[in-house]
Amino acid sequence: MPWLWAAAILVTGIGAVWALFLSPADWQQGETVRIMHVHVPMAWLAMGGYTGLGILSIMSLIWRHPLADLTARELSPVGAAVTALCLATGSLWGKPMWGTWWVWDARLTSVLVLFFLWLGHAALVRAFDDMERGARAGAILALVGLVNVPIVKFSVDWWNTLHQPASVTRIDAPGMHVDLLYPLLVNALGFTLLFAAVVLARTRSAVMERRVRALQTARARRAEAA
Repeated sequence: MPWLWAAAILVTGIGAVWALFLSPADWQQGETVRIMHVHVPMAWLAMGGYTGLGILSIMSLIWRHPLADLTARELSPVGAAVTALCLATGSLWGKPMWGTWWVWDARLTSVLVLFFLWLGHAALVRAFDDMERGARAGAILALVGLVNVPIVKFSVDWWNTLHQPASVTRIDAPGMHVDLLYPLLVNALGFTLLFAAVVLARTRSAVMERRVRALQTARARRAEAA
């Protein structure tokens, strides 16, 4: 954990300085392009994190692994937070570029659905007194919602949307100059490390909390037997 936190803070700090002070402004978007260095990594983490939630849900349903249940339980609030930040920064960018804070096109609407799926999972796994039942219900919801991830990714290709098409993950070549691309990739790595550090820290705390409860239960049972 200390090494992960140190790497996350270091890379994020370098990416922030590079994006805010060293990279140039875009010839069309001007200084507004700097929002991209937060918005794009948050969008990637929202989709990648939910894919991870789906994998954890499969592990939970098939192998009944308690660590998968705990990790999924602690992952969903973090995933909801990064998706909310993706929507917020997208609106901040959309107002000067599109002239509006929000449009109900395919990309924005599918990301909003993804945000509600994150919130739904976080609420559902905590809605049961029996944590195992809550984990099973949350896993089913996560797997059903997994179909929305490719919709988010390919919505700009399948429908005519206001949102621009992919400019970084194109197969032929990125549609972005390296002066903007490199700091974006550094920020994406930094936010990914930070995301992993937060999720692991929450999962570790949840494991310790479960151990404490188990010890307290065992002590109470011994006291009753005595």
